[in-house]
Amino acid sequence: MVDITPLSPDDGPAVAQAVATLEAVRGADCPAQHPHTPAGYAAMLRHGWDGDPPTAYVGRIGGEVVGILTVELPTYDNTSSAWVEVDVHPEHRRKGYGTELLEFGLAVARSNDRRTVGAGSWDLPGPAAFAARHGFERKLVEVMRRQVIADADWDTLDKLYDDALEHAAGYELLRLVGPAPDDLLDAIVTMTAAINDAPLDDLDWEDEVFTPERVRAFEAAMAGRDRTVYRVAARHKETGELGGHSQVAVEHERPEIGWQLDTAVLTAQRGHRLGLLLKIDVLRWLRDAEPRLATVDTWNAESNAHMIAVNEAMGYQVVARSIDYQHKL
Repeated sequence: MVDITPLSPDDGPAVAQAVATLEAVRGADCPAQHPHTPAGYAAMLRHGWDGDPPTAYVGRIGGEVVGILTVELPTYDNTSSAWVEVDVHPEHRRKGYGTELLEFGLAVARSNDRRTVGAGSWDLPGPAAFAARHGFERKLVEVMRRQVIADADWDTLDKLYDDALEHAAGYELLRLVGPAPDDLLDAIVTMTAAINDAPLDDLDWEDEVFTPERVRAFEAAMAGRDRTVYRVAARHKETGELGGHSQVAVEHERPEIGWQLDTAVLTAQRGHRLGLLLKIDVLRWLRDAEPRLATVDTWNAESNAHMIAVNEAMGYQVVARSIDYQHKL
């Protein structure tokens, strides 16, 4: 029987053991994924995405770590849902340990009155069979793409930028680092909520609820995870309204790694190629501000044809596919 205990981000040796296990999983399932680091993993457990962190559990047999369970219990919205992630060390698979970890996660979800449980995995036969065996249904396909800065075709990017700029002549671009200015906070809350328009296919997921407090919590979480967030926003010249934004976070521990955060455009402001304009402007900015930056990773639903077209025009290449599953308790 697996001994399952919570993992504290302040327990350095246990965090190191967990990261070693996650690295073994990465090497077996998706080597192209960026490696985990103890500092980065501990910071994620402390802060999460926006101040609503997950809880990780370590599964051991005879003191040896065999797997990691991660449980997310959203508090801002979707409070009837939970998300679990089960990572079993490649040397300990097909022994029933994954099932024990999953059942523990489902028990945590039930005890917190969650009725729907989601789980994600790389698009591989093993996880697909595991999900089906435990009653999880496939709901959404996501694709991870990566832009390699050294391979960027700046001539093409400049032409795309100039063309988009003609269509967006009524807008000006604002470059913002770190926390949003107080006078723009309410507009940024509205703009952030535009991410709810992104396709989720068959996933049972309510619109996310954004408030000034949640935006500030996101900013604090990124700072706590030792990342600098670069945001470019488009402001309509005539009305002063913010029409869209794009954000990239760059790690301090590994300044060669960037993560594409939200790119969103308000419905009423679409049709001006703002998404393309914003993403290229962020990349131009990072070329100067973060000279050691080597890659930027982004995720999209496979059905998000518009944003995928933007990313591919910029030179992003597919790295991996993942599947989101859900199960009704």
